[in-house]
Amino acid sequence: MIQYYKTLKHYGAKEIVIKKSRFIGHAQPVASEEEAVRFVESLQKEHWSATHNCWAYVVGERDEYQKQSDDGEPSGTAGKPILEVIKSQQLKNVAIVVTRYFGGIMLGAGGLIRAYTDGAVAGIEAAEPVWQVLHREVKATVDYHWLGKLENELHLKGILRGETEFTDKVTLTCLPLEPQTDALIRRLTDLTQGQAEIQTGEAFYRAHDELPQQGSWA
Repeated sequence: MIQYYKTLKHYGAKEIVIKKSRFIGHAQPVASEEEAVRFVESLQKEHWSATHNCWAYVVGERDEYQKQSDDGEPSGTAGKPILEVIKSQQLKNVAIVVTRYFGGIMLGAGGLIRAYTDGAVAGIEAAEPVWQVLHREVKATVDYHWLGKLENELHLKGILRGETEFTDKVTLTCLPLEPQTDALIRRLTDLTQGQAEIQTGEAFYRAHDELPQQGSWA
């Protein structure tokens, strides 16, 4: 699993008008190529009366699946510019459809490329780019007299926290960046003189508006 990647927060759509033609950029995060295809097909069905529904998607940890379509526009003037926008913004697991309702004025090849580029950018802005960052759950169970010391350290280092469980002991749920897991476990062990009972969970992605920066241990 890669440590982080940039994608979209949710579905978004935005319309722009260029020389009386309406261009609607639709953008959606997708988990698979099949989901990307379903998204494209749903927009084609919804906007069946549009002049063109041009699209592109990039899916996979290493961008294994990349496809695009001009949907009847001159070759290379629609699908490729949309795909280039996705790649230039370094987005993964994203599908974009730019719907065009022709306004009666020809744009020419250069005008079409700019229009579909702008439509893709508009859709991405509406869908809000976000970072998916790999974390791992770490649970530390300790006697209550260690609680203040551990909470202070976690706050100082900027470690994300989950729920705290209170029984005969206290269990702190920590959500460090995955590469920091081993360092966190060592630090928790040192601070409690080896008395912490530590369990690690599965790695998972969590959305961030910006790439997080956490403190490190010397």
